[in-house]
Amino acid sequence: MNVNPVASRAGAVQSAIALASAKTGIDFNYLLGQAQVESGLNANARAGTSSASGLYQFIDQSWLAVVKKHGAEHGLGWAADSIQQGAGGKLTVADAGTRQAILALRNDPEAASLMAAEHAADNKAAIEGSLGRTATGTDLYMAHFLGLGGARSFLRQLDSNPNKIGAALFPAAANANRNIFYAGNGQPRTIADIYQRFAAKLDKGAADVGATGLASAKLDPGTATDTEIIPGNGESQSGATHWAQATLDQLNGGARRAETVLRPTPDNARLAYMMLASMGG
Repeated sequence: MNVNPVASRAGAVQSAIALASAKTGIDFNYLLGQAQVESGLNANARAGTSSASGLYQFIDQSWLAVVKKHGAEHGLGWAADSIQQGAGGKLTVADAGTRQAILALRNDPEAASLMAAEHAADNKAAIEGSLGRTATGTDLYMAHFLGLGGARSFLRQLDSNPNKIGAALFPAAANANRNIFYAGNGQPRTIADIYQRFAAKLDKGAADVGATGLASAKLDPGTATDTEIIPGNGESQSGATHWAQATLDQLNGGARRAETVLRPTPDNARLAYMMLASMGG
């Protein structure tokens, strides 16, 4: 049997994203859309102009920060404990080999997805606390693009003055990202225009790789699921989680239920049939 290695890698990446979504409560469609926009679901993607690497294109310092904060929650205590904050707030790792190993985790789909989801959860809580409303996937992407402080300022302007020219408010970001802040004819874009373009970009990215909903939409309350997902024979936990996530999304519009999900396989289907037969069913 011939196996398409590209399709296989993409499936593994989506399974890792589904597992991160289930563990953190951050919307699967948003995480999928962000990964597609950032790296094309390429776990080994590297930026040519910065230290950004991996599915979610974390730069070195951002990655060290999120691993320091959340790594121990996901079995990366060794990494979190190795990261120290020095003078001026810079994060360092004393041992060069350990530092390299921690940074290399950006190219591991499960580690990258979990840390991206935790980072998104932190930003979601901060945005909602600041603005007093439910965050959207686009709000979270603005925090990824402008940083949390910049996103708060941007979103406040979006609520109060959406026709304000974006480059006037964020000149440094505009100079570095002219294609976002200016149209092809040089016309400056408004805050509302920029926001809508990011929303469309996220939604297209997610749809291109099979999302079942909008990546830009309002996010649910964001509680991690306590669903128990039992893999079928020979199946990985992340693969089973991906299947369960997609199935529940189709059945109940994305609602997450606290229940046991057993993925059918030929073996357990046969077992169920035998049990029914023995009961006269």
